Amino acid sequence: MIEMVAFLGNPGTQYAKTRHNLGWLCLENIPLLQNLQWKSKFKGEWASLQTGSTKQIILKPDTYMNKSGESIGAAATFFKIQPENVLIVHDDIEIPFGTWQVKKGGGLGGHNGLRSIYSAMGKKEFYRLRLGVGRPARGDVASHVLGRFNPQEEAELDLVYPGIEKILQALTTTEPDKLRPNLQKGKIHN
Repeated sequence: MIEMVAFLGNPGTQYAKTRHNLGWLCLENIPLLQNLQWKSKFKGEWASLQTGSTKQIILKPDTYMNKSGESIGAAATFFKIQPENVLIVHDDIEIPFGTWQVKKGGGLGGHNGLRSIYSAMGKKEFYRLRLGVGRPARGDVASHVLGRFNPQEEAELDLVYPGIEKILQALTTTEPDKLRPNLQKGKIHN
């Protein structure tokens, strides 16, 4: 069962609406996660989300993305949460914009935030909610992920949040491997 959900992003106004901050954008725009009582600790902010008899820790590391393992590792250790009970919500260039996929472990690619989490936790068996931002047709990948969404993508973001909220709600009662197929991965349909 998922006991902790961590949303990745970068601090600073220059990153606020970038593709790399899609995790934080979800945290800020999903009604289920509004009105939580936030506390500062673990180089970030955390809150407890109670859904029925299930309690989850919601974590927003305040470190830069490539040091997010410092926050997530500290919180997991404090709350005695094993890597396989952690869900990381992050941007992913390997899947198209407007799609998502729940995945356990796997390659970390060039995502330095995931590398930091692996380094801090010592295992890759954490779950990932991969949020597609797509790969640039041309140009630098770093500039793409640290760049803002184009106007069409920005308009479609409001369609991403309800799908992500459904996944998070399902994960309060269902093991990630047992999610219905439409919640294991999905795509926005215009």
